[in-house]
Amino acid sequence: MTELGAVAWPPAPIRTERLVLREPEARDRAVFIELLASAEVHTYLGGPRQRGGLERELPRVPERWPGSFVVELDGTMIGQILLREAAERHRPAAVGKADLGYLFLPRAWGHGYAAEACAAALDWFDGALPGEPVVLATQTANVGSMRLAAKLGFTEVERFRAWGAEQWLGLRSPAASSG
Repeated sequence: MTELGAVAWPPAPIRTERLVLREPEARDRAVFIELLASAEVHTYLGGPRQRGGLERELPRVPERWPGSFVVELDGTMIGQILLREAAERHRPAAVGKADLGYLFLPRAWGHGYAAEACAAALDWFDGALPGEPVVLATQTANVGSMRLAAKLGFTEVERFRAWGAEQWLGLRSPAASSG
């Protein structure tokens, strides 16, 4: 994968029917803390971080780097989309590819916002880095994430055990439809 740092960043805000994907701002800090400290959000992600530590450690403008989008609904942050180079912890099939990640507040679940936001981020990515494949990893127990991966055009590459649970790794070719 070509580093996202080679892409002009931040892009203009991406607007969908209901959402705006934009660069993080200082006003989002409290929601980032809420996302990262939420036990419900982190059910399949190894558990939440301690709120006190986040309050001390998180910069004034959190997660401000290429590939990090705030998802906004009606002027308020409801989640985050991440597109970054797949981490070393992933299986060999993921190395050198972009990795799609997302976090949404529980109150935003069940409304299709994750699908809408991820599809928009993938469309942007396809335009910014044509020809680059994208992977997505999730626990097989995370039924919602598994459904979203299929809807976004990810197909299973492999299953493996990590972090005490069965994991699923999917691949989306650049030609896949994201809507």
